[in-house]
Amino acid sequence: MKVTLVYDNTAYKKDLLPDWGFSCYLEIENTPRILFDTGANGSILLSNMEKLGIDPAAIDIIVVSHAHWDHTGGLPELLKVNRSASLYLPASFQPSLPDREVVEVRDAIEITGNVFSTGELMGVEQSLVVKTDTGLVVIAGCSHPGVGRILEAASPHGKVSTLIGGLHGFREFDLLKDLHSVCACHCTQYQSEIKKVYPDKWLDGGAGKVIEV
Repeated sequence: MKVTLVYDNTAYKKDLLPDWGFSCYLEIENTPRILFDTGANGSILLSNMEKLGIDPAAIDIIVVSHAHWDHTGGLPELLKVNRSASLYLPASFQPSLPDREVVEVRDAIEITGNVFSTGELMGVEQSLVVKTDTGLVVIAGCSHPGVGRILEAASPHGKVSTLIGGLHGFREFDLLKDLHSVCACHCTQYQSEIKKVYPDKWLDGGAGKVIEV
């Protein structure tokens, strides 16, 4: 499994554009291509995709974590060039999207193969859960429901190994002690503290970062 950060507050690859927001692209063997979140700005999203060699028209599934602009702003431009992707949107996000296949997510569901949604936790935000041979990969947009609640929602699928995404004001660092790796990016307020506590688990983020699991 390969996760490519397409949109983030910082740029891991210097030729990409940083901006406040989040998006990542998932490549999983024998699984449709998935984009999680769309960042804040469509032109930045598409520019970064082009530089990363990602064809936006070839994305099969688009998952939006929650309705905030920094995760949904790129969606209109993306949908102009992608006419066929299935959309998995939290129930609280209800854009006008005529003639598009939209799955309104409230409860935990299987999206495809070994890819699941936690459901819209606290009526606010869904996260992705991917089963791999080495454990679960959890991808969060901003972790508004709380990291503990997200990890708990993922746990019926197995043991969480990797956590990727925005963690906002998360400070319950003990919740990360059994994880193999953490890439806390975007809105995470305590990145330096997490890196200090878990230097062996820490993965730098930024647009262009590729995480292979």
